[in-house]
Amino acid sequence: MKSDIINKIKKVSIRKKFPDKTFYTSISVEHIVNLSEFFQVSGLHIEIKALEQGIVPERYARNMKTFSPVDQATLLGSQVSIVGLGGLGGAVTEILARIGIGSLNLIDGDTFEDSNLNRQFLSTHHQQATSKTQAAGKRVKAINSSISVQLHNRFLDVENAVSLIDNSDVIVDCLDNIKTRFLLESASKNIGSPLVSAAVAGIFGHVTSIFPEDQGLKLIYGQSNILLRKGAEASLGCLPQAVTLLAALEASEVVKILINRGSVLRNKLVVIDLMDNNMEVLDLL
Repeated sequence: MKSDIINKIKKVSIRKKFPDKTFYTSISVEHIVNLSEFFQVSGLHIEIKALEQGIVPERYARNMKTFSPVDQATLLGSQVSIVGLGGLGGAVTEILARIGIGSLNLIDGDTFEDSNLNRQFLSTHHQQATSKTQAAGKRVKAINSSISVQLHNRFLDVENAVSLIDNSDVIVDCLDNIKTRFLLESASKNIGSPLVSAAVAGIFGHVTSIFPEDQGLKLIYGQSNILLRKGAEASLGCLPQAVTLLAALEASEVVKILINRGSVLRNKLVVIDLMDNNMEVLDLL
């Protein structure tokens, strides 16, 4: 069956040109869907098999001048957990679905309300009181039907934290409170996976990447047992341009960690001030 799939992929692939006029071999989204149905395997399986043959799924063609087929196959073979599907989480989900993370594990027990409309990409006027996980799952499948999606319509707590994120290659912290952020960090260290963490308040924000051996959040917030539940967002609000930028930085960290390329913000904190157009990278050690 494996050889049959590869032969079919080769048969329907075509030669195309990148914008710089160099050639590549492509397989369309339509052909991936059709082959998935014909062989009764996932679209993800078809895409990975294509990449192994040097054939680029057309949905990822514009990734290829930065990524190699091996890089793209690595992303497709990875699982990322996103905890919190509001402003940050909705935008991170959108980016990672489009770039081709093969399995997205989406966690949030909340529903949408009117005040979410200023910044949360998954929310619409007609989706008020709708589960955020339900909206996220529907959005991912509309973007990329090849992706596997696990939905957990519940809040992260001390009893379920490890089980909800288990088997994740990277976890993304898109939470809106500090105490649960520390709980997520502890669970991430428990399973031995890196955590990408961000926070937004008003037009400010920060991002860092925390590996299991790192001190992590206490270098930013202090000891977890003396913290307020909410951070500065409670008094400064949350603006969409800051949310979108911080989500893009989180997604970028996820990708760099997965393909082991670029400079990761490990033991570093990027601090953003969009009012004065300042971006600083601080050492946390």
